[in-house]
Amino acid sequence: MKKPVSTDRAPKPGPYSQGVLAGDTLYVSAVGPVDPATGQAVGATIEEQAARTIENIEAIVQAAGGRLSDVVKVTAFLSDLAHFEKFNEVYRRYFKPPYPARSTFQVVLNRWLIALDAVAYLGKEAAREEPHTLVTPVEPRRIS
Repeated sequence: MKKPVSTDRAPKPGPYSQGVLAGDTLYVSAVGPVDPATGQAVGATIEEQAARTIENIEAIVQAAGGRLSDVVKVTAFLSDLAHFEKFNEVYRRYFKPPYPARSTFQVVLNRWLIALDAVAYLGKEAAREEPHTLVTPVEPRRIS
């Protein structure tokens, strides 16, 4: 069963959901540095735009009953990989270890320097208490 998640604290979506809750997992659509009150992009620097973008992700996660610490995967889309280190500085202010898994790509963004999407696990509290490491031997198999 899937349920759309929306909030006025994040940019208004087009023909898509801000987030979709499927079981205990929240899938957050890509968002950029848009002020939800005005619908306009904000910030001239990667630092300003990254902060606004992460705050938009956070608002959607909170609308689903979660916290930014529940985010397990982030995909970062940067208009220029030269912004990578400054983006990381801002990212570290919002996300704490253990950091979410992350992929970062340089893409063409018409008006923004950054866009992010995310996946958050909103399952049982017990799952949040202790980090778990599970190592399972995997038999190699031939793919033909």
